[in-house]
Amino acid sequence: MEDSMMLGVEGIRKTILHGGTDKMPRFITGTKVTFHFRTQLCNDEHTVKDDSKKVGTPMEVVIGNMFKLDVWEILLTSMRIGEVAKFWCDVMHTGLYPIVAKSLRRIADGKDPVDWHIHTCGMANMFAYHSLGYEDLDELQKEPQPLYLVMELLKVQQPSEYDRESWALNDEERLKAVPVLHGQGNKLFKQGRFEDATMKYKEAIVCIKNVQSKEKAWEAPWLKLEKMANTLTLNYCQCLLRMEEYYEVIEQTSDIINQHPGTMKAFYLRGKAHMEVWNEAEARADFTRVLDLDPGMKKTVKKELSVLKMRMDLKNEEDRLTYKGMFTKLSEAQETQELPDQEILEQPFPEQDGTPLEEPYEEQTNLEQAGLLQTTPAKMLLETSEQMDSARPADMTPENVIPEETNMILEQSTSEQTSPEKISPEQAAQEPMSSEQMTLN
Repeated sequence: MEDSMMLGVEGIRKTILHGGTDKMPRFITGTKVTFHFRTQLCNDEHTVKDDSKKVGTPMEVVIGNMFKLDVWEILLTSMRIGEVAKFWCDVMHTGLYPIVAKSLRRIADGKDPVDWHIHTCGMANMFAYHSLGYEDLDELQKEPQPLYLVMELLKVQQPSEYDRESWALNDEERLKAVPVLHGQGNKLFKQGRFEDATMKYKEAIVCIKNVQSKEKAWEAPWLKLEKMANTLTLNYCQCLLRMEEYYEVIEQTSDIINQHPGTMKAFYLRGKAHMEVWNEAEARADFTRVLDLDPGMKKTVKKELSVLKMRMDLKNEEDRLTYKGMFTKLSEAQETQELPDQEILEQPFPEQDGTPLEEPYEEQTNLEQAGLLQTTPAKMLLETSEQMDSARPADMTPENVIPEETNMILEQSTSEQTSPEKISPEQAAQEPMSSEQMTLN
């Protein structure tokens, strides 16, 4: 089927690739539509940018809420269930696609789809540039262009056929839901159910952001919604602190501070998160800024700075002991490597294997008989000693042979070696303290 301009809709052409098998569905406000989509560039290669089938999750929109891309509602209401169609959409319909695609990709990566603190409004996205974190989407945002959207309609449900979630509400219903969700989150926080509380706060923030996206940025209605969203985000960050998600707290509060540098609570929560991850300089800077914005926080800031100092002292001491242990082990390893290798021989004792003990002097006697043993000073001394023993009377003992002067010297030497060393009171006072007596600075 050749391209044909859709009746009454400018900038859209439709080509049916596969006809639906059912009659035309009834689309009314609140109807939920489930579909797959594929986005392609209008170049010779028809380069694919996004494909919900590859992600494995179909999209859902509710007619009348203008959720996600407005053009999706226009395209889907022209289709039958089971139909596959390819739509050429002019830039007037695709200017917001990069923002939507970013959310879809974050969902596919298991991340939060809502970028809460990049503030855009309607067609202003086409002119106010900021990085989306994806180079191809940044290019589309800087230079909007027509796109091909290939749609497959899977299911159509009437309002009474499904349970409506917050994303499926209209703007009035969303604003009414915000204080309810806020209160539920606060209650869960007080109960210590921090993860459940984060879900309530996030749902309320999504409601606000959906309404805020239709307001003009930085005007009174937009700012009012912005303040509501920031309050909920800071509550969300308090839950994250209890859940030890410190880096997420730093990221969320930094986004608020970049847009609203006078938000004291954002500095306070970011300072606490920096303290938990040992960022001493950053924590001190944030707590100082808290005091600048609200001098009434002096007592609280003083307490936090005391805790910070204590934590840093403990960490520095732990690091010192850790590095000391590492160097000690390294030194021991080096000493072990410097020792020569010694071969250990396992040889049984003679009495263990039944071998008779050898005569210790048998070999020496044989050598002497053979005339092979040389005359040495040791041998001469031995012979002289034997001669003296044979000439000495039987009643002489070794003690009687030693002169009296020699005995006195030996007794004095023995006395010096065996007597305990005397310690003066001054020396005793200089003994080192035990580890229990040592304290950290």
